[in-house]
Amino acid sequence: MRFQTPLVRATLVRRYKRFLADARLEDGREVTAHCPNPGAMLGLKAPGTPIWLEPNDDPRRKLNYAWRLAELPGGHWAGIDAGLPNRVVAEALADGRIAEAAGYDSVRPEVKYGQKSRVDFLLTGAGRPDFYLEVKNVHLRRADDWAEFPDSVTARGARHMADLAAMAGAGHRAAVLYLVQRSDCARLRLAADLDPAYATAARAAREAGVEMLCYGTDISPERVTLADHMPVDLAPQP
Repeated sequence: MRFQTPLVRATLVRRYKRFLADARLEDGREVTAHCPNPGAMLGLKAPGTPIWLEPNDDPRRKLNYAWRLAELPGGHWAGIDAGLPNRVVAEALADGRIAEAAGYDSVRPEVKYGQKSRVDFLLTGAGRPDFYLEVKNVHLRRADDWAEFPDSVTARGARHMADLAAMAGAGHRAAVLYLVQRSDCARLRLAADLDPAYATAARAAREAGVEMLCYGTDISPERVTLADHMPVDLAPQP
């Protein structure tokens, strides 16, 4: 997924009201940017963090900048946009880059199913079980090279797990694809201390036949694209 306009470097002043961030551009101007992420953003919102904004001149938008990336120590990156993973996965599905989803004829986004839910992608093909694929954005890292999900309580995420388990129980394929928007992680585990209910729901879903997939991303100020597969560890942490 290539950014529509070239990103500009800035320094984070503060993130507030969930969807707003003040930043100082390299020419000294201070601007307010849209923060497309309602989560806790643990470790990514400290004042002084180098960040990258996408400018726009769309008169329909209230803000002329949107926060896209954060620079991390060691030359690493984190993607901020919680809506971007679905676009990255859509491109990867179209290009046949997700091995677990190969061989399906049709990919439909945002299909209603379960209890008041919409699955991110429904894949169908002649002679194959329908494949319900849910995408989760991951950008929490607290130790070693572990990515963790979620970064805050997500009742919606737990409900998705129950709905996917029901689809698997009905004979369909169902999977969660965790997309890690950090370049300093190599594996995924559950942040059960932040949301015990989600961890319980995820483990129950796996037992019910829901597949747990994880992929990394290649991140730069030009684009974010699907990278290599990562292992998933759902075991309780000591």
